[in-house]
Amino acid sequence: MHRDPGCGCCEKWAAQVRQQFNRKVRIIDDAHRTALQRQAGVPANLSSCHTAMIDGMAFEGHVPIADMKRVLAQRPKGVRGLAVAGMPLGSPGMEVAGMKAQPYDVIAFGQGGRRIFARHGG
Repeated sequence: MHRDPGCGCCEKWAAQVRQQFNRKVRIIDDAHRTALQRQAGVPANLSSCHTAMIDGMAFEGHVPIADMKRVLAQRPKGVRGLAVAGMPLGSPGMEVAGMKAQPYDVIAFGQGGRRIFARHGG
């Protein structure tokens, strides 16, 4: 997982990946992460604070682990990855006690264009 250097919420997301996905996560502070994002095909307007590569797919931002598992199992044609733009409150790693979760969409992107893969909150 490449992250903006020093971003703490990225570590919280990585901990959930380790726990729920049973995968090791290598955290790389990357001040030049935009090159990785371009290479992975992440649309610039879906950018967040970290980019993870798992089994050849890109996961941008605070994507829920259940959505990651589903897309990896299904491997939909034309989908290169999933993204949660920005850093919505209540998304994995962005939980704040006493704060209401914001609704957010998980966007599938790739050669097949973009589409909503999942909706959360709201």
